[in-house]
Amino acid sequence: MKYMTINNRKVAFDDEKNVLAVIRKAGIELPTFCYLSELSTYGACRMCVVEDDRGKIFASCSEEPKDGMVIYTNTPRLQHHRKMILELLLASHCTDCTTCRTNGACILLKLANQLGVNYVRFQNNKPKLPLDYSSPCIVFDPNKCILCGDCVRTCTEIQGLGILDFAHRGSKMRVTTAFDRPLSETACVGCGQCRVVCPTGAITVKQNIHPVWQALADKDTKVVAQIAPAVRVAVGDKFGIPEGENSLGKLVAALKLMGFDYVYDTNFGADLTVMEEAQELVEKIESGDLPLFTSCCPGWVKFCEEKFPELRKHVSSCRSPQQMFSAVLKEEARLDTEDKRKTMVVSIMPCTAKKAEILRPEHRTEGEQDTDYVLTTTEITRMIKEAGIDLATIKPAPMDMPFGLSSGGAAIFGVTGGVTEAVLRRLVGSYDPEDLEAIKFTGIRGNEGIKEATVNLKGREVKIAVVNGLKNAGIVMNGIKTGEMHYDFVEVMACRSGCVAGGGQPVPVTPQIKAARTEGIYEIDDEKQIKISSDNPFVMALYDGLLKGKQQKLLHNHHE
Repeated sequence: MKYMTINNRKVAFDDEKNVLAVIRKAGIELPTFCYLSELSTYGACRMCVVEDDRGKIFASCSEEPKDGMVIYTNTPRLQHHRKMILELLLASHCTDCTTCRTNGACILLKLANQLGVNYVRFQNNKPKLPLDYSSPCIVFDPNKCILCGDCVRTCTEIQGLGILDFAHRGSKMRVTTAFDRPLSETACVGCGQCRVVCPTGAITVKQNIHPVWQALADKDTKVVAQIAPAVRVAVGDKFGIPEGENSLGKLVAALKLMGFDYVYDTNFGADLTVMEEAQELVEKIESGDLPLFTSCCPGWVKFCEEKFPELRKHVSSCRSPQQMFSAVLKEEARLDTEDKRKTMVVSIMPCTAKKAEILRPEHRTEGEQDTDYVLTTTEITRMIKEAGIDLATIKPAPMDMPFGLSSGGAAIFGVTGGVTEAVLRRLVGSYDPEDLEAIKFTGIRGNEGIKEATVNLKGREVKIAVVNGLKNAGIVMNGIKTGEMHYDFVEVMACRSGCVAGGGQPVPVTPQIKAARTEGIYEIDDEKQIKISSDNPFVMALYDGLLKGKQQKLLHNHHE
């Protein structure tokens, strides 16, 4: 066992990759801007500096721990150093903190308060730069960027896109796109992972709150909400509810108080997706037209179109659960001749890319946009607070029927591997708990970037890949292109760990929080009496009713 002395106390360490990890293991939380354990070490912000017994100051995130090392984390020199860094950052930062969307979650402001920086001696001489509102998913404000590089490394190292990077030098350095193009003119897929890691308000979610409030106040508009599976295990984060706890009932009650006429479950749409995608997989296997890629994640679909257009034809024709459900709701409204009100469908999603998905031309039915607005988990949290509702103390309320009933297979769509597991349950068709348990352990669960499994479906071996994170998706797609990899079914989610870590979820999204949300999703599945989508009686009734002769029209995309 190796030891370091930290603030005159011996601390054992083993395989920690840097001094910072050992310090945090000792219970000391050094401040950082540029250090995230999932990314490469950058060492730019210098907030995590420490001092050794010889007076040397160095960044603890980029120093390998050594046996016998003696360090101090809070000497007067270090205090002065950190305060000076913060003061310089604040001096070059747009300080409209009172109206900033990240007020209350801004790490820069948090550290300034923590370290007692309450006065800035330097004047901000940087020119005011225009905000980029071009993306339907996120807003980029370069005036609030502190050059920590978190967004740059996330976009390159995790997502493999490289949309953002540093430009210019010295005091003119800034984060931007190639040739300063608006985000809408780049290959950005709108995943929002840059927004998740941004410690200030430089990258935020594109807001659609105002038009929804207006619709809720309009007596001639029927406002229908649908709630995605990953939202229910994250919406309670900002209300003191334990991480990963299922807050669906409380959220439904809050939405009713806010004026929503009907509140349904996107999981119902997920059950429809399972039915259609399972059938499509069987048809593809029979025809030999493989592989089949899932189509639930809009960030992934855009990635495939941008990077691998020649493989786009293998993406499932199934609409995402959001779009299937919205199409059904709008069709039901068109057939209801008694209710003269306009129907507005509002999706509450963990995903920023869903905001772009609803604008795509294939997601219009009879010329009408199926989903009118997407509100991310962070936006609905803000609306609940605006309405003065305390989610922690409100009594739960049930979903509206018939679209409030769903299977456990639909619930697990919120985690990586969930779509695959739900489809396998449907295809295996067994209600035996042992068979359902066996599907769990085929290798499709877990947070590995690329998971592989082989299952026997009616005498045929079907090879499956479950991928999360777009850089990993690129690896698999290149492997398929070159013939080095062979799969029959490939599930892809743009965000690491799946929708529980989507770009519209409350931050921070640490590995511990991801794990709690994932566990919360699986607990919902465990408590469901209905495990398989085909056992949902309302889904089967819909096929015999409204969907009869309309499955292609309402549940599938029609690409040129």
